[in-house]
Amino acid sequence: MSGVVIVEAVRTPIGRFRGDFSEVRADHLGAVVLRELVARAGLEPDVVGDVVFGCVTQVGEQCGNVARTSLLSAGWPETIPGMTVDRKCGSAESAIHTAIGEIAAGAFDVVAAGGVENMTRVPMGGNRDVYGEVFGWRLNERFALTSQGEAAERISDRYGFSRENLDDYAMESHRRSIQAADNGWFDREIVPVDVVAWREHNATGSNGVVNRDQTIRRDTSRERLAGLKTSFREQGRVTAGNSSQICDGAAALLLMSEAAAKTYGIRPRARIRAIATVGSDPELMLTGPVAATRRVLERAGLSVGDIDLFEVNEAFAPVPLMWMREIGVGHDRLNVNGGAIGLGHPLGASGARIMTTLLHELERRGAWFGLQAICCAGGLGTATIIERLD
Repeated sequence: MSGVVIVEAVRTPIGRFRGDFSEVRADHLGAVVLRELVARAGLEPDVVGDVVFGCVTQVGEQCGNVARTSLLSAGWPETIPGMTVDRKCGSAESAIHTAIGEIAAGAFDVVAAGGVENMTRVPMGGNRDVYGEVFGWRLNERFALTSQGEAAERISDRYGFSRENLDDYAMESHRRSIQAADNGWFDREIVPVDVVAWREHNATGSNGVVNRDQTIRRDTSRERLAGLKTSFREQGRVTAGNSSQICDGAAALLLMSEAAAKTYGIRPRARIRAIATVGSDPELMLTGPVAATRRVLERAGLSVGDIDLFEVNEAFAPVPLMWMREIGVGHDRLNVNGGAIGLGHPLGASGARIMTTLLHELERRGAWFGLQAICCAGGLGTATIIERLD
């Protein structure tokens, strides 16, 4: 992995559900981040060998290989291929892993990797609604499969997390997101989106440029969180307030071989130290980040104490709470600028959004190692360790 480096990482602002990005197609959001990647690197698009994107709900305008439609919408040469992958919430991280493999194998020297999801325009589960039952009887005979929300309740059962535990965690995610936004810590990683330039023809409504996350809820309070109804069990603990926000966005990273970075005169910002993907209990479903974290640390030859910053996707509050207990990491090193509860979780983009935020925060602090891990539907976990380069 030491031969693959990150030279740029950008993301759109995260659009609130049914907000300004409701008029902007997913492939247009993808085009925005791709254009910005090469502009910041000072390169022409034709140096990019491949584009790999994650996207979860691949129906409608997200079904036409959104990596390819994004790069063509960006005005990039038609000679550049594109590939779209689906590993549920870990899709963009797996897209990055795929790009790393392509570079390490010598297939390409430069790859753009990331993801996109417009959950307003292409509703989550839209493919299931069209085509029927996802799981066949042979799978259902083997496992008592359930929703991710019920899986979050089962994790709370197992670990003894109370509603108060979940709401306390959620409130802190909101507080950290607000703090980071107010201090301008997200500004460098965000590429503004000119909604008028990229929205659908003949669309009306939103005008101007979106340059800040729309998902940050400044009016959230501990009392408001406590007043929300539970979402998955009548007497449960998981609510909309302590779960990730449905939202819209895109993110991408420009990866190269170290030799290519030297050829183009670009200073690498980080090195890929290790990657990992695991399968986990499909009934609990959301426990994958624990095993993925342990595996990626082992592959990197590092310990928990070597890592400066951790990111674990806040699909539901029980996930990072469980992860902290199992791995033995305090909240002071985890999701330091908030996570999917405070910022949102555009499914196919989140792995790249998290890595973008992690890289910029390592740079802001002058820290060295960052580890991210994501739980995925079906019982999967993805993880990556990056090392900032000085």
